[in-house]
Amino acid sequence: MTIESSWVEIACDESGFSGTNLLDPTSPVITHASVDLSVAAAADLIAVLRTRLRRRSEYKSNQLLRPEQRPALEWLLTTLHGHAHVHAIDKTAYVAARVFELFTEEPSYGAGTALGTNHSAAVAAVRNRTGFLAAFVDLTRTKRVKLLDHPAIDRFFATMPADVPALRLVTRARVEAVMRRLIDDDPEIPPPLEPLVPALAETLLYWSGGRRAVAVVHDEQSALTKGRVDRLGAYLAERAPLRSFVQVDSREDPRVQVADFLAGIARRGTPDLADLLAPYLQPSVQPGVQSCAATKSSQV
Repeated sequence: MTIESSWVEIACDESGFSGTNLLDPTSPVITHASVDLSVAAAADLIAVLRTRLRRRSEYKSNQLLRPEQRPALEWLLTTLHGHAHVHAIDKTAYVAARVFELFTEEPSYGAGTALGTNHSAAVAAVRNRTGFLAAFVDLTRTKRVKLLDHPAIDRFFATMPADVPALRLVTRARVEAVMRRLIDDDPEIPPPLEPLVPALAETLLYWSGGRRAVAVVHDEQSALTKGRVDRLGAYLAERAPLRSFVQVDSREDPRVQVADFLAGIARRGTPDLADLLAPYLQPSVQPGVQSCAATKSSQV
């Protein structure tokens, strides 16, 4: 059996995505959740939650995190064992890693994933340099920009820490060359301020496991354009073939609603939830990133 002949369909949603506002201290993490439930199984699960939450209309994960809903929360996390995955990204570490991925190596759709270069040591050295990271974000916001922003480049270099050896590879010529490619919409460079792209990549790698293709049903996200998804699919073709990718309104697909619940719970996880979420946690080689997966045990 070839990797393409076996496949799984998953539904995905995120929590904490704030566009290019990646350094907001009130929202430090983005979570990308996925489930492999059938539509019927997801609808039954949502019906149970609706009954327990005593709501007939829209409901969110924060309602499930209320103390009086702890039994329902425990039931949900137990029920999803073997059918769910969450990829969590520390936004500040993501921005710090992007500096090195963009300006010290050839950019690729493996950046920010387990397939990319591990910049952990360099990230640790700059992740608390808020001014420098803010200057990088300002520099790489290229929407509606047609010419090099030389003042933005000046601010980037003026705030660059002098005590980080890895940054010695970042030259003005290199930065200007990369920025020209970004301004010209070079399709080979993934968007530097869109963490949903590497999050989707890690999700595909998890569910494929190198053994099967993955079909994705995703909540509508402007960051996941057809061009970006196609290029990501081409990059992962040998490791995690993307069978199909469809975006839907979350209100119309109960599987996406379940993913939304799980993403919100994982993002807002408090210390008292540590034991409940522990079975989901797996280490990642990327800085500031955790991959959370329910153990393959029970069935929905």
